[in-house]
Amino acid sequence: MKKSKAYTLEAPDGGWGILVCIGMALPFTSALAALPSFGLVFGEFLKSIGAETSAMAIITSAFFSSMSFAGLFSGSLFQRFGMRQVGVTGGILYFLGTGMQLFATSTMHLILAFSVVQGFAFGLMVPTCYTTFNHYFVKNRVMWMSFAQTLIGLGSMLYPIVMQKLMSWYGFRGCLLILTGLNAHAVFGMLVMHPVEWHMRRVPIAPEEQEELKELSPTVVVRVQPETPLKAPREEPTFHTTDPGARKLSHAEEHMLRVHSSRASSITSLGNWSGPVVVSDASPQMMHSLQASRRPSMIAGGPGAAATVAGDAPKKGWVRTIVDFLDLTLLKKPIFVNIVLGITFALYSDITFFTMQPVYLFELGYSRPDTATIIAIGAAADLTSRIFLAITAVCIQVPSRYIYLAGAVLTVFARFVFNGISEFVGMACITAVIGFLRTWLHVPLPLVFADYLPKERFATGYGLFMFIQGNAMFLIGPIVGFIRDKTKDYIFVFHILNGFMILCAAPWVLEVLIVKFRRRNKIERNNVDHEDVDNQGRSAMVH
Repeated sequence: MKKSKAYTLEAPDGGWGILVCIGMALPFTSALAALPSFGLVFGEFLKSIGAETSAMAIITSAFFSSMSFAGLFSGSLFQRFGMRQVGVTGGILYFLGTGMQLFATSTMHLILAFSVVQGFAFGLMVPTCYTTFNHYFVKNRVMWMSFAQTLIGLGSMLYPIVMQKLMSWYGFRGCLLILTGLNAHAVFGMLVMHPVEWHMRRVPIAPEEQEELKELSPTVVVRVQPETPLKAPREEPTFHTTDPGARKLSHAEEHMLRVHSSRASSITSLGNWSGPVVVSDASPQMMHSLQASRRPSMIAGGPGAAATVAGDAPKKGWVRTIVDFLDLTLLKKPIFVNIVLGITFALYSDITFFTMQPVYLFELGYSRPDTATIIAIGAAADLTSRIFLAITAVCIQVPSRYIYLAGAVLTVFARFVFNGISEFVGMACITAVIGFLRTWLHVPLPLVFADYLPKERFATGYGLFMFIQGNAMFLIGPIVGFIRDKTKDYIFVFHILNGFMILCAAPWVLEVLIVKFRRRNKIERNNVDHEDVDNQGRSAMVH
């Protein structure tokens, strides 16, 4: 018999993960670049049916609303059908939605094809991409996310140029036919979203490290037989222990299990491996925790021992069922709510600002070539910032939320400067600065949630964010548009948008200060408690 070896199973942090980044860039480029270029492709068609201005606002708002509903249910769909399957379904729907636009003859047809079908499809692909990325990259997330966002930024720069050429060469319907073929690559992008267990790195555990782990705590050591294949499971493994007795884990033991789980390849993913898997050197309490954290499995107490299966859980009410289905308990966490609301306000402010900027420049008397040049400068600065962030992430490890917060704070000051500039050179420079900072609001976005949420709750947590963000844009957008139409004052509207950006930055800064203050008080209380214990010990020795 071959001697078994102990391994830790670590995330690839590269390898197939590079294809995951490329696969993520394909649908994101198609969807995110299509929104700013929507007027370029559909402008003449909408004008021909007399619905140019009003239809654009309705179609784009409905796109975000449809996307938000898909994101809300994505986590539950992942659990039922699998993450990759849901993503591929989204890719197919996105491709079909583009094909449906070929036959559009009215605004309602576009709302159905673009807003409902493609918006829902994109809402399925976004959490698929971000959740898969979160599983593949642990150590250098910012660097690899910057790499993926650089590809998206490059595609977004080329997209309007390609669409303009296709429109001039083949006309409206011909352009949509070619665009349908291009958007079919979203299916390929979802197909490369392999489960991370197919590509985990097996790192041998040194004997010295095993001994250290055993001395520190009751440690779970995963021993994988040399012939165990790295492929997806077909059935649950059987965990063997010589002691079937179990009691409830204490908080300290649960913490130690989580620490070792994150260090040694996530124990909860053992079910994703086929072949003989033996968990040894584990206390009965940890065996009980492992069993409870998974679907009902078998714990054998030895040859001939009876299998134990958890009893049927009591029936839950419909409200509790919905809460569990959508993981709405996350909304009870103040930090999560602060993150969601802050990013929602910041994204609305950013997207609306760059949508309104070209119209504002026309109001200032800029020509179309000058306006296009300024917008191109902002896009080039955005792309440069993505490359800069990818390079600096190799050398400097900064929490993603701090990057986002810095981008929000600096954008507020840059926008105030923007409101006081009207000449071309100054406008080009400040647009480049705002474009450079824009990357700091988009690249770290999914990583903020990945750093806060555990892996098993990332999909549902990000889905909740998508639902809140999409519907907030759907509700706030018409109000800001009404204010703009009534006042005819773009500077006033830009100040309102800056206020939304402040609603992201100010609560986050306040949260950082509160958390640090509480942590300092807790440390001081612990020090006082230790001093009291020491003093009591000395007094007892004296008596």
